[in-house]
Amino acid sequence: MNSFRSQVSARLLAPVAGVPRALDAGLLLLRVVAGLALAFAHGIGKVPPSERFVARVAGMGFPAPELFAWLAGAAEAGGGLLLAIGLFTRPSALLVLGNMLVVVLLAHAGDPFGTREKPLLFLVIAAVLALTGPGRYSVDALLFRSPEVAPRPAD
Repeated sequence: MNSFRSQVSARLLAPVAGVPRALDAGLLLLRVVAGLALAFAHGIGKVPPSERFVARVAGMGFPAPELFAWLAGAAEAGGGLLLAIGLFTRPSALLVLGNMLVVVLLAHAGDPFGTREKPLLFLVIAAVLALTGPGRYSVDALLFRSPEVAPRPAD
């Protein structure tokens, strides 16, 4: 019985073997799902911005509300697609992070947490990707791998 318990504990609590590849696979999954959700469920509908969306941006006090509406739509649609494929990941993540800060702090400032939850999750995901980068399964890794940096050891 004690042996069974220690085996279960070891499998549930021990570090995953091959963490680098598992981490990269996790970043891939996070980037693709969050990026496509942001682009297609939120961003595509804002490009071009509707009059209603432009009016909402104007109501938040932004100068040139049509320009800022376009920028918000581009951040969500374009930034989401770039995150999904892992191209210019850190700059795209920072763009999405800035946009989601506006959404959380201004657009939904007085709304209940349930309404602010989704943009807050996109904000956190963007922050994680800005900090970690895209991982090895990305276009960035193919294009921008520095020759003087040794590749990670195979698992």
